[in-house]
Amino acid sequence: MNFKKALLILCFLLANVLYAGSEKKTIAYVVSDISIPFWDIMSKGMKNKTDSYGYDYKIYSSENIAKKELEATIAAIKDKVAGIVVSPTNSSACVTILKLAKRANIPVVIADIGTDGGEYVSYISSNNKNGAYNIGKVLAQKMIKKNWQDGKVGIIAIPQKRLNGQERTAGFMKALDEHGIKGADIKQLVTWTKEETYHYAKDMIQKYPNLRAIWLQTSDKYKDAIKAINDLNKQDEVILLSFDAEPEFLELIPKGTILASAMQQPYLMGQEAVHAMHKHLQGQTVEQSIQLPILIISNDNIKEELNNINLNVLGIEK
Repeated sequence: MNFKKALLILCFLLANVLYAGSEKKTIAYVVSDISIPFWDIMSKGMKNKTDSYGYDYKIYSSENIAKKELEATIAAIKDKVAGIVVSPTNSSACVTILKLAKRANIPVVIADIGTDGGEYVSYISSNNKNGAYNIGKVLAQKMIKKNWQDGKVGIIAIPQKRLNGQERTAGFMKALDEHGIKGADIKQLVTWTKEETYHYAKDMIQKYPNLRAIWLQTSDKYKDAIKAINDLNKQDEVILLSFDAEPEFLELIPKGTILASAMQQPYLMGQEAVHAMHKHLQGQTVEQSIQLPILIISNDNIKEELNNINLNVLGIEK
Protein backbone atom coordinates (compact mmCIF):
# COMPACT_ATOMS: atom_id res chain seq x y z
CA MET A 1 0.00 0.00 0.00
CA ASN A 2 1.51 3.36 -1.05
CA PHE A 3 1.61 6.41 1.16
CA LYS A 4 -1.14 8.35 -0.68
CA LYS A 5 -3.58 5.44 -0.49
CA ALA A 6 -2.91 4.93 3.22
CA LEU A 7 -3.40 8.64 3.86
CA LEU A 8 -6.75 8.61 2.03
CA ILE A 9 -7.95 5.63 4.10
CA LEU A 10 -6.84 7.34 7.30
CA CYS A 11 -8.65 10.55 6.33
CA PHE A 12 -11.81 8.56 5.51
CA LEU A 13 -11.76 6.76 8.86
CA LEU A 14 -11.12 10.00 10.73
CA ALA A 15 -14.01 11.69 8.94
CA ASN A 16 -16.33 8.86 9.93
CA VAL A 17 -15.27 9.11 13.59
CA LEU A 18 -15.79 12.88 13.60
CA TYR A 19 -19.20 12.52 11.93
CA ALA A 20 -20.33 9.86 14.40
CA GLY A 21 -19.18 12.02 17.29
CA SER A 22 -21.03 15.03 15.92
CA GLU A 23 -24.40 13.24 15.63
CA LYS A 24 -26.92 14.55 18.11
CA LYS A 25 -28.11 12.16 20.75
CA THR A 26 -31.86 11.91 21.24
CA ILE A 27 -33.75 12.07 24.52
CA ALA A 28 -37.14 10.35 24.27
CA TYR A 29 -40.20 11.23 26.29
CA VAL A 30 -42.52 8.22 26.68
CA VAL A 31 -45.70 9.76 28.07
CA SER A 32 -49.13 8.40 28.91
CA ASP A 33 -51.00 11.13 26.98
CA ILE A 34 -49.37 14.31 25.68
CA SER A 35 -52.82 15.86 25.02
CA ILE A 36 -53.27 16.29 28.79
CA PRO A 37 -52.02 19.81 29.62
CA PHE A 38 -49.90 18.70 32.59
CA TRP A 39 -47.78 16.38 30.44
CA ASP A 40 -47.60 18.92 27.62
CA ILE A 41 -46.23 21.55 30.02
CA MET A 42 -43.72 19.03 31.40
CA SER A 43 -42.68 18.31 27.83
CA LYS A 44 -42.04 22.02 27.23
CA GLY A 45 -39.67 22.03 30.20
CA MET A 46 -37.86 19.01 28.75
CA LYS A 47 -37.60 20.66 25.33
CA ASN A 48 -36.14 23.76 26.95
CA LYS A 49 -33.36 21.70 28.54
CA THR A 50 -32.69 19.35 25.61
CA ASP A 51 -32.22 22.41 23.41
CA SER A 52 -29.82 24.01 25.87
CA TYR A 53 -27.79 20.77 26.19
CA GLY A 54 -27.78 20.11 22.45
CA TYR A 55 -29.92 16.96 22.30
CA ASP A 56 -32.63 16.07 19.85
CA TYR A 57 -35.98 15.49 21.54
CA LYS A 58 -38.81 13.14 20.55
CA ILE A 59 -42.20 12.48 22.13
CA TYR A 60 -43.80 9.03 22.17
CA SER A 61 -47.40 9.37 23.42
CA SER A 62 -49.63 6.39 24.19
CA GLU A 63 -53.03 8.12 24.57
CA ASN A 64 -53.33 6.55 28.02
CA ILE A 65 -53.60 3.06 26.45
CA ALA A 66 -51.38 0.33 27.90
CA LYS A 67 -50.80 -1.42 24.57
CA LYS A 68 -49.78 1.81 22.87
CA GLU A 69 -47.48 2.62 25.77
CA LEU A 70 -45.66 -0.66 25.21
CA GLU A 71 -45.45 0.04 21.48
CA ALA A 72 -44.14 3.55 22.17
CA THR A 73 -41.41 2.16 24.42
CA ILE A 74 -40.35 -0.39 21.81
CA ALA A 75 -40.33 2.35 19.14
CA ALA A 76 -38.05 4.53 21.27
CA ILE A 77 -35.70 1.59 21.82
CA LYS A 78 -35.63 0.79 18.08
CA ASP A 79 -34.82 4.44 17.41
CA LYS A 80 -31.71 3.94 19.58
CA VAL A 81 -32.35 6.94 21.77
CA ALA A 82 -29.65 7.91 24.27
CA GLY A 83 -32.08 8.05 27.17
CA ILE A 84 -35.77 7.77 28.02
CA VAL A 85 -37.79 10.01 30.32
CA VAL A 86 -41.04 8.27 31.16
CA SER A 87 -44.34 9.40 32.65
CA PRO A 88 -46.14 6.02 32.65
CA THR A 89 -49.84 5.25 32.64
CA ASN A 90 -49.42 3.71 36.09
CA SER A 91 -46.74 2.49 38.47
CA SER A 92 -47.08 -1.18 37.57
CA ALA A 93 -46.78 -0.48 33.83
CA CYS A 94 -43.55 1.38 34.52
CA VAL A 95 -41.91 -1.85 35.66
CA THR A 96 -42.23 -3.32 32.16
CA ILE A 97 -40.87 -0.16 30.56
CA LEU A 98 -37.84 -0.26 32.83
CA LYS A 99 -37.20 -3.95 32.01
CA LEU A 100 -37.31 -3.30 28.26
CA ALA A 101 -35.02 -0.28 28.54
CA LYS A 102 -32.56 -2.20 30.70
CA ARG A 103 -32.30 -4.99 28.12
CA ALA A 104 -31.49 -2.35 25.51
CA ASN A 105 -29.00 -0.67 27.87
CA ILE A 106 -30.91 2.63 27.72
CA PRO A 107 -31.04 4.71 30.92
CA VAL A 108 -34.43 5.88 32.21
CA VAL A 109 -35.51 8.83 34.30
CA ILE A 110 -39.04 8.68 35.71
CA ALA A 111 -41.00 11.94 35.72
CA ASP A 112 -43.97 11.73 38.09
CA ILE A 113 -46.33 8.72 38.61
CA GLY A 114 -43.58 6.41 39.98
CA THR A 115 -42.89 2.69 39.65
CA ASP A 116 -43.55 -0.50 41.58
CA GLY A 117 -40.01 -1.72 40.91
CA GLY A 118 -37.13 -1.84 38.47
CA GLU A 119 -33.92 0.08 37.88
CA TYR A 120 -33.80 3.73 36.88
CA VAL A 121 -31.44 6.70 37.01
CA SER A 122 -33.65 9.08 38.94
CA TYR A 123 -37.26 9.64 39.95
CA ILE A 124 -38.38 13.26 39.59
CA SER A 125 -41.56 13.85 41.52
CA SER A 126 -43.58 16.36 43.45
CA ASN A 127 -44.11 15.94 47.16
CA ASN A 128 -47.65 14.72 46.52
CA LYS A 129 -48.37 13.65 50.07
CA ASN A 130 -47.25 16.92 51.60
CA GLY A 131 -49.00 18.99 48.91
CA ALA A 132 -52.25 17.10 49.42
CA TYR A 133 -51.90 17.42 53.19
CA ASN A 134 -51.50 21.20 52.90
CA ILE A 135 -54.48 21.64 50.56
CA GLY A 136 -56.48 19.50 53.00
CA LYS A 137 -55.56 21.89 55.81
CA VAL A 138 -56.74 24.86 53.74
CA LEU A 139 -60.10 23.16 53.22
CA ALA A 140 -60.43 22.11 56.86
CA GLN A 141 -59.76 25.65 58.08
CA LYS A 142 -62.35 27.02 55.64
CA MET A 143 -64.96 24.48 56.75
CA ILE A 144 -64.30 25.28 60.41
CA LYS A 145 -64.62 28.99 59.68
CA LYS A 146 -68.01 28.31 58.08
CA ASN A 147 -68.99 26.01 60.97
CA TRP A 148 -69.21 23.08 58.54
CA GLN A 149 -67.20 20.62 60.65
CA ASP A 150 -70.01 18.06 60.43
CA GLY A 151 -69.97 18.17 56.64
CA LYS A 152 -68.33 15.54 54.46
CA VAL A 153 -65.80 15.73 51.63
CA GLY A 154 -65.85 13.80 48.36
CA ILE A 155 -62.79 13.01 46.24
CA ILE A 156 -62.63 12.54 42.48
CA ALA A 157 -59.30 10.78 42.26
CA ILE A 158 -56.70 9.84 39.72
CA PRO A 159 -56.15 6.05 39.57
CA GLN A 160 -55.06 4.74 42.95
CA LYS A 161 -52.76 2.21 41.27
CA ARG A 162 -50.47 5.17 40.72
CA LEU A 163 -48.06 5.91 43.52
CA ASN A 164 -48.77 9.64 43.26
CA GLY A 165 -52.51 8.98 43.54
CA GLN A 166 -52.01 6.95 46.70
CA GLU A 167 -49.87 9.71 48.21
CA ARG A 168 -52.39 12.42 47.37
CA THR A 169 -55.24 10.54 49.01
CA ALA A 170 -53.18 9.69 52.09
CA GLY A 171 -51.96 13.26 52.63
CA PHE A 172 -55.40 14.80 52.13
CA MET A 173 -57.18 12.37 54.43
CA LYS A 174 -54.55 12.91 57.12
CA ALA A 175 -55.35 16.64 57.15
CA LEU A 176 -59.10 15.96 57.34
CA ASP A 177 -58.63 13.41 60.13
CA GLU A 178 -56.59 15.88 62.18
CA HIS A 179 -59.48 18.33 62.01
CA GLY A 180 -62.20 15.77 62.65
CA ILE A 181 -63.71 16.05 59.16
CA LYS A 182 -65.06 12.92 57.46
CA GLY A 183 -64.68 11.75 53.90
CA ALA A 184 -67.85 10.98 51.95
CA ASP A 185 -66.72 8.98 48.94
CA ILE A 186 -63.82 8.51 46.53
CA LYS A 187 -64.35 7.90 42.81
CA GLN A 188 -61.41 7.04 40.55
CA LEU A 189 -61.15 8.40 37.03
CA VAL A 190 -61.26 5.61 34.46
CA THR A 191 -62.27 7.10 31.11
CA TRP A 192 -61.01 10.63 31.90
CA THR A 193 -63.99 12.10 30.07
CA LYS A 194 -65.95 15.24 30.90
CA GLU A 195 -69.07 13.16 31.41
CA GLU A 196 -67.35 10.94 33.96
CA THR A 197 -66.30 13.86 36.17
CA TYR A 198 -69.71 15.50 35.84
CA HIS A 199 -71.57 12.35 36.91
CA TYR A 200 -69.18 11.62 39.77
CA ALA A 201 -69.66 15.13 41.17
CA LYS A 202 -73.43 15.12 40.65
CA ASP A 203 -73.85 11.68 42.21
CA MET A 204 -71.85 12.68 45.29
CA ILE A 205 -73.91 15.81 45.84
CA GLN A 206 -77.18 13.90 45.49
CA LYS A 207 -76.07 10.93 47.58
CA TYR A 208 -74.66 12.92 50.51
CA PRO A 209 -76.93 15.79 51.63
CA ASN A 210 -74.21 17.05 53.99
CA LEU A 211 -71.49 17.13 51.31
CA ARG A 212 -69.52 20.35 51.78
CA ALA A 213 -66.59 19.94 49.40
CA ILE A 214 -65.30 18.09 46.35
CA TRP A 215 -61.59 17.70 45.76
CA LEU A 216 -60.41 16.97 42.24
CA GLN A 217 -57.06 15.19 42.20
CA THR A 218 -56.46 16.66 38.75
CA SER A 219 -57.25 19.98 37.10
CA ASP A 220 -58.37 19.62 33.49
CA LYS A 221 -61.91 18.42 34.32
CA TYR A 222 -62.70 21.33 36.64
CA LYS A 223 -65.42 22.73 34.33
CA ASP A 224 -67.48 19.57 34.69
CA ALA A 225 -67.32 19.61 38.49
CA ILE A 226 -68.38 23.27 38.46
CA LYS A 227 -71.23 22.43 36.08
CA ALA A 228 -72.51 19.69 38.39
CA ILE A 229 -72.39 22.03 41.39
CA ASN A 230 -74.18 24.80 39.46
CA ASP A 231 -76.80 22.49 37.95
CA LEU A 232 -77.80 21.43 41.45
CA ASN A 233 -77.66 25.03 42.76
CA LYS A 234 -75.01 24.17 45.33
CA GLN A 235 -72.61 27.07 44.65
CA ASP A 236 -72.95 28.34 48.21
CA GLU A 237 -72.95 24.91 49.84
CA VAL A 238 -70.21 22.87 48.14
CA ILE A 239 -66.57 24.00 47.96
CA LEU A 240 -64.42 22.96 45.01
CA LEU A 241 -60.67 22.36 45.29
CA SER A 242 -58.19 21.03 42.79
CA PHE A 243 -54.76 19.54 42.33
CA ASP A 244 -52.60 21.16 39.60
CA ALA A 245 -53.86 24.13 37.61
CA GLU A 246 -55.32 25.49 34.40
CA PRO A 247 -54.86 29.09 33.10
CA GLU A 248 -58.46 29.87 34.08
CA PHE A 249 -57.59 29.24 37.73
CA LEU A 250 -55.92 32.67 37.80
CA GLU A 251 -59.46 34.10 37.61
CA LEU A 252 -61.47 31.35 39.31
CA ILE A 253 -59.47 31.33 42.55
CA PRO A 254 -59.80 35.10 43.20
CA LYS A 255 -63.52 34.81 42.39
CA GLY A 256 -63.91 31.99 44.90
CA THR A 257 -65.26 29.51 42.34
CA ILE A 258 -62.29 27.35 43.27
CA LEU A 259 -61.13 27.74 46.86
CA ALA A 260 -57.53 26.69 46.32
CA SER A 261 -55.30 24.37 44.33
CA ALA A 262 -52.18 22.36 45.11
CA MET A 263 -50.09 23.20 42.06
CA GLN A 264 -47.26 21.00 40.90
CA GLN A 265 -44.55 22.59 38.79
CA PRO A 266 -44.48 20.42 35.64
CA TYR A 267 -42.28 22.75 33.59
CA LEU A 268 -39.63 22.66 36.31
CA MET A 269 -40.06 18.89 36.66
CA GLY A 270 -39.40 18.46 32.95
CA GLN A 271 -36.25 20.54 33.18
CA GLU A 272 -35.03 18.54 36.18
CA ALA A 273 -35.70 15.23 34.41
CA VAL A 274 -33.52 16.16 31.44
CA HIS A 275 -30.88 17.66 33.73
CA ALA A 276 -30.68 14.35 35.61
CA MET A 277 -30.42 12.40 32.36
CA HIS A 278 -27.72 14.73 31.04
CA LYS A 279 -25.66 14.32 34.20
CA HIS A 280 -25.95 10.55 33.94
CA LEU A 281 -24.91 10.53 30.28
CA GLN A 282 -21.92 12.66 31.27
CA GLY A 283 -20.92 10.04 33.82
CA GLN A 284 -21.85 12.15 36.83
CA THR A 285 -23.60 10.97 39.99
CA VAL A 286 -27.35 11.62 40.06
CA GLU A 287 -29.69 11.61 43.06
CA GLN A 288 -32.10 8.69 42.66
CA SER A 289 -35.01 10.63 44.13
CA ILE A 290 -35.61 14.35 43.54
CA GLN A 291 -38.78 15.85 45.02
CA LEU A 292 -39.98 19.31 44.06
CA PRO A 293 -42.32 21.39 46.25
CA ILE A 294 -45.99 21.89 45.46
CA LEU A 295 -47.40 25.41 45.55
CA ILE A 296 -50.54 25.82 47.67
CA ILE A 297 -52.35 28.64 45.90
CA SER A 298 -55.39 30.47 47.24
CA ASN A 299 -56.64 34.01 47.01
CA ASP A 300 -54.25 34.87 49.85
CA ASN A 301 -51.06 34.40 47.80
CA ILE A 302 -51.96 34.12 44.11
CA LYS A 303 -50.69 37.61 43.21
CA GLU A 304 -47.25 37.18 44.76
CA GLU A 305 -46.81 33.74 43.17
CA LEU A 306 -48.02 34.80 39.71
CA ASN A 307 -44.65 34.73 37.89
CA ASN A 308 -43.82 31.32 39.29
CA ILE A 309 -47.27 29.99 38.38
CA ASN A 310 -47.05 31.30 34.80
CA LEU A 311 -43.73 29.58 34.02
CA ASN A 312 -43.30 26.53 36.25
CA VAL A 313 -46.97 25.60 36.65
CA LEU A 314 -48.54 26.71 33.35
CA GLY A 315 -45.48 26.59 31.12
CA ILE A 316 -45.94 30.07 29.70
CA GLU A 317 -42.54 30.89 28.22
CA LYS A 318 -41.71 34.52 27.59
